[in-house]
Amino acid sequence: MTQAGADTGTKKIEWARAHMPLLAALRADFLAEQPFAGKRLAMSIHLEAKTACLALLLRDGGAEVFLTGSNPLSTQDAIVEALQGEDRLTVNARRGASEEEYLDCLRRSLEAEPNLLLEDGGDMIALLLDEYPQASTSVLGATEETTTGVTRLRAWDKAGVLRFPVFAVNEAQMKHLIDNRYGTGQSVWDAILRTTNLLIAGKDVLIAGYGWCGRGLTLRASGLGARVSVTEVDPIKAVEAVMDGFAVAPLLEGIRHADFLITATGGRDLVTDETLQNAKDGLVIANASHFDLEIDRAALARFAVTDRLVRPGIREFRSRDGKCVYLLGEGNIVNLSAGDGHPVEIMDISFALQAMTLRYIADHAPISPGLYPVPDKVDAQVAQKKLDTLGIAIDRLTDAQRRYLGLQ
Repeated sequence: MTQAGADTGTKKIEWARAHMPLLAALRADFLAEQPFAGKRLAMSIHLEAKTACLALLLRDGGAEVFLTGSNPLSTQDAIVEALQGEDRLTVNARRGASEEEYLDCLRRSLEAEPNLLLEDGGDMIALLLDEYPQASTSVLGATEETTTGVTRLRAWDKAGVLRFPVFAVNEAQMKHLIDNRYGTGQSVWDAILRTTNLLIAGKDVLIAGYGWCGRGLTLRASGLGARVSVTEVDPIKAVEAVMDGFAVAPLLEGIRHADFLITATGGRDLVTDETLQNAKDGLVIANASHFDLEIDRAALARFAVTDRLVRPGIREFRSRDGKCVYLLGEGNIVNLSAGDGHPVEIMDISFALQAMTLRYIADHAPISPGLYPVPDKVDAQVAQKKLDTLGIAIDRLTDAQRRYLGLQ
């Protein structure tokens, strides 16, 4: 631990906190009401300044917080150092941790026998189900932040292995409509621009996946002056992309002319041997999904006769015939491995959803095991709070209008 690192982390946290009015409003409520008093809360999340603000908020609400990262390359060591020594907050994480170190950090949080879980990607819950079946009996409930995690949870729920309720925060209206679209759209391109220092205008950009993250990525690429194409497996999303004005093509066709490929499917095996053989010379590859499974590193190793770091955050793979492809952030989630993640105001919204959903779980326990949507009331409360911070008023239905719509 270094004092300089801790000071840098503290300044980042203070800057984030100053631009998170929703969490500030919740902090006042939580300090007065202590909704998590006596609760142990484990968080596995991209560990940077904004998530530190969330952890401190939950601590201020009475919880004993055990905090770790959800991806070794998204942890910011300065933030970890700034949080060391905080009362009722234990941090176990470091940037660049090995797979085993990363899992050990998750285990240390689970060994505290938490009552509440805040999850981003599903690794902590997977470990809990596999290695700590008895500990799961103390869990009142959990929340999940991201598309990848919800996909895993849906499979576990279908298989009947979930032993506690989990709320899919990622699928709340105020999460996927705002965070996934505008947050991902801005932060991914911010990371690409600052890492490559390349011009986007006039370039061919291929976006893999037209979910809410993909929508945001195409919107921002178009705004930067790129020619944008989309590759999809869902015919409905493909039609939507066409109607939004973007070209749609199979991956192996689109990759032939792409200057940039951004993966945002939440799946795996997008960049394979066949993809690389069809890639245009000079292709820049960035991953916008939680895990790096969309990019087959073994295929890159087979493709390349040389593999070298050509600039911080950029690895060049050169084939025998001289063709190069460039990988950003080692294939990890690029907006956090090569940037600072989503804009502060975006995470203020998403983390307000997290905090209020965790409070809902604490207030309504016990809840039967399973995967649940965020209650509409919580979603609407966050939206209203956001409007209040912006000084924006909206109309209200009259009693006659409510009766006409069957709302009373």
